[in-house]
Amino acid sequence: MVAIMLLIMLANRLKVAYPILLVLGGLAISLIPNVPTITLNPDLVLIIFLPPLLYADVFSISLKEMWKWRRIIFSFAFIVVFITAAAVAWVANMVFPGFSLALGFLLGGVIGSTDAVSASAIMNFVKVPKRTSTIIESESLLNDASSLIVFRFAALVVTTGQLVWTDIALNFVWVVIAGAVIGLAIAWMMSKMYKYLPTDANMDIILSLIAPYIMYIVANEVGASGVLAVVAGGMYMSLHLTNIFAASTRNKGVAVWGILGFILNGLAFMLIGLALPEVLEGIEAEGMSLATATNYSSQG
Repeated sequence: MVAIMLLIMLANRLKVAYPILLVLGGLAISLIPNVPTITLNPDLVLIIFLPPLLYADVFSISLKEMWKWRRIIFSFAFIVVFITAAAVAWVANMVFPGFSLALGFLLGGVIGSTDAVSASAIMNFVKVPKRTSTIIESESLLNDASSLIVFRFAALVVTTGQLVWTDIALNFVWVVIAGAVIGLAIAWMMSKMYKYLPTDANMDIILSLIAPYIMYIVANEVGASGVLAVVAGGMYMSLHLTNIFAASTRNKGVAVWGILGFILNGLAFMLIGLALPEVLEGIEAEGMSLATATNYSSQG
């Protein structure tokens, strides 16, 4: 944590986005002789870091502004992601011998969408118009569904050689609708718990820390989007915040979530830097499998 704090202070001093400096710092530390190799489990990293960071990001975005620019946001979150994935697939197919279009779409599904956590962290340090930051951050919260669909069905084609468009359409609807409904349902139940159970400020904050994990895990278990579940649930809680919590609880919650976000963001980007040498060595020396490589890519 000391190294993370020093690097963030240096980033503030240099006026650069701290995620970049943390990744470079982690990479530099990993290159020091006798430093243990860091091996990351992508699934574990996603479950630990992603739900609370996404949940916090939703509260930091103006829902009024998000609704104002909804057409642009939804275009970027869905249409542009599909176009980007197709472009990546075409380029990979043309440039790399033996790289099929299906493999290209698999790669496009991984890199075709904006990472919500990275986008939010960088927007805090880059001077851009409010409209631009709202569009980029909001789009990054919603594009999980489209990139997940591209990835799932590209993987299906790679493994089975079959592609059914009706399955794609139905799965897309399920990923989006089920994810949003699960998030909203859990948020609604949590709001009733806050209202009717004899909880105090500390208990309310603890429940708010647990909520995004429940949304994310439940949605993933039924094949829906855990990211959209957290985003939808966070939006519901954000809209009803003043009706659910007292002012003192909200103030405490802001402080706790601010510290938690600082710690998790710092650890996430530092761990990415620390794990980079192992990932690169695996790809270069051992020919890392596509599934492993895309797993590592998806955590960034």
